Amino acid sequence: MSAYLISGGTLVDQSGVRSGDLRVRDGVIVEVGQNLEIQGDEELVNASGAHVMSGLVDLHTHLREPGGEEAETITTGSRGAALGGYTAIIAMPNTTPTIDSPSMVRDMLALAQNALCEVIPAAAMTVGRRGELLTPMGELAAMGVRMFTDVGNGVQNPAMMRSIMEYATGLHAVTGGQRLVLAQHCEVEALSAGGHMHEGEWSSRLGIGGQPTEAETLMMLRDFVLAKRTGAHVHVQHVSTAEGVELIRQAKADGLRVTAEAAPQHFTLTHAACASYDPVFKVNPPLRTEIDREAVIAGLIDGTIDAIATNHAPHEPHTKEFPFDQAPAGMLGLETALALTLTKLDLPIEQVAALMSWNPARIAGIDDRHGLAIQPGVPANLCVVDTTHEWVVAGEEMASRSRNTAFEGETLTGRVRHTVSAGELVVQDGMAQR
Repeated sequence: MSAYLISGGTLVDQSGVRSGDLRVRDGVIVEVGQNLEIQGDEELVNASGAHVMSGLVDLHTHLREPGGEEAETITTGSRGAALGGYTAIIAMPNTTPTIDSPSMVRDMLALAQNALCEVIPAAAMTVGRRGELLTPMGELAAMGVRMFTDVGNGVQNPAMMRSIMEYATGLHAVTGGQRLVLAQHCEVEALSAGGHMHEGEWSSRLGIGGQPTEAETLMMLRDFVLAKRTGAHVHVQHVSTAEGVELIRQAKADGLRVTAEAAPQHFTLTHAACASYDPVFKVNPPLRTEIDREAVIAGLIDGTIDAIATNHAPHEPHTKEFPFDQAPAGMLGLETALALTLTKLDLPIEQVAALMSWNPARIAGIDDRHGLAIQPGVPANLCVVDTTHEWVVAGEEMASRSRNTAFEGETLTGRVRHTVSAGELVVQDGMAQR
């Protein structure tokens, strides 16, 4: 491990905002203070004019490998994550084959050994994400898996979902008391079938089948009722509707173990963007109305929504050139999420850090090493962010093998200068080091 002195920055953590320097040695922060002097074996890392915070944590990353390496690999995805300030990402299990067994988790961990950030596999709740048979959750939990999700396929059968919740809450002995997180893609497929965008004014104008709001909210409501009965921890993925935000707000008020995430596209864009018929704006859940967008922002501001997650969904470039109703849903997010948050949301930097670092770290159960206060003895998972740096989004310049960003050509404010992952300076002066 190298030694670094990160100097001249403004430190941001749970205690607030303050100026200071920090010394990193052997993967650990060993000293924090004012005007620290560089020692002979240290590399100086310039944080002047920038904010130093705990590394970002993404609860929702599609890495595609294994099976979809044409769109993304663990290496390219983790490189993009590091460039975006992330020191940990939760890899979604919708790979080919599905991450639904101990052997697949072991394979993923082996593939991620040389990643530029920590890659943590989530596992499917049901075998093949088909909603029919439970995965061996006990074995997976014993391996350290803490998040289970049939991402992209909400569990349609309420009896199956109840069984999953009951099983998950009975595994405390295996997890040492740590709760398993059941992350749900809330979509009732009987209502969303045939829909490629939000059902509303623009779907009618464009002649494209729509997905109604109720496709999201009915499953959310069902799961909250089941969570009340079972005591399970339900995490709502990429909430997109005003009604959904209000249901989450009420569930929390009722004392349920509910957390939620929002993706940048749902607080920056609306279904009007689909007027171009450009499939880059096709996402799932779909872009909604201005009322929905404003409700998601309100939920982020007041704490109803706990985290900002990228829902990074790379696709081979040619597939995003298909007609709108045939193209796959999803857009890139790892390298733009922080800048979009800083540019589009009027939030203090410590609240941005909470939404993108320590809150998601806590939800994922990795707050023993990520999202921690900046103090001696803490693992060095950090990012240094210049919140005033303006840059233009260009898909061709991103680390991903894919190019499907909806923000091509847009000027954003705020960019990662350095990222330190497990003590390694993986991004320096905005450049990935490997």
